Amino acid sequence: MTREQERLGLLCAGLCALNGAFVPAVAKLTTGRAEPALVATATSVFGGLCATAVLALRGELRVLARPIIGPRLIAIAALGTGAAFYLFFLGASRASAIDAVLCLQSEPAYALLLAWLVLGHRPTARRVVAIGVLLAGIALAVGAHGLSGSSGVWILLATPLCWQLSHLIVLRGLIGVSPSVLSGARYIHGGLLLAIGWLVSGGIARMPEAAALLSQLPWLALQGIVLSYGGTLLWYGAITRLDLARTTAIVVPSIPLLSLAASFVMLGEVPTA
Repeated sequence: MTREQERLGLLCAGLCALNGAFVPAVAKLTTGRAEPALVATATSVFGGLCATAVLALRGELRVLARPIIGPRLIAIAALGTGAAFYLFFLGASRASAIDAVLCLQSEPAYALLLAWLVLGHRPTARRVVAIGVLLAGIALAVGAHGLSGSSGVWILLATPLCWQLSHLIVLRGLIGVSPSVLSGARYIHGGLLLAIGWLVSGGIARMPEAAALLSQLPWLALQGIVLSYGGTLLWYGAITRLDLARTTAIVVPSIPLLSLAASFVMLGEVPTA
């Protein structure tokens, strides 16, 4: 890895953190007005439409159907978008935006463990201590009441595992595939999978009224195109230039500081000491 690639990776990681700061607050807004399954599906579909346009302009749509790469792209979409989005929006609907952003900070612990077990990246003592402090901080901030009284907290704690498992597929079987293809596959395939699941589960019968749905569309479009698809482009731009544990350690813990401010401005949520 050259110094220039490392700088670009660090830039992508920083922008990814800034983008991610607004995710919990917007998710709380959208899931407060529509069921989580619909929000997850609509968000992914908007991201998928944008991704389709980008890949078509780049002439990369055909990559999604390649014999070996195609199934792996479906797998990262099923984990990183299908399962993760459903869990995230379900958890966000049952917890505060502040709790959501705190619970998602468990991702570095998954990254450190999986990178060691699967990729052979043995953790340093410094990283192990840092992860221990991070997990203790989450437990302190959420508190015993939050852990025992909210199913949303436990759902949110499980969400980052789906993301990290999808990243392992990328690092083990999709090295060399461009970030635009990886991001596009996440939302094109993930949107289709979520849409099928939503339709099969009778989602049409649970849709909100037309006026309420129309008022939600701008937020869902923002959530799908900018916060989700744009954030994923930045993420893959970072992990393809930096190692997984390092990227996660930069991005994930950086988000809460900005996210607490975003949650206060957008929702009026005030964090405790």
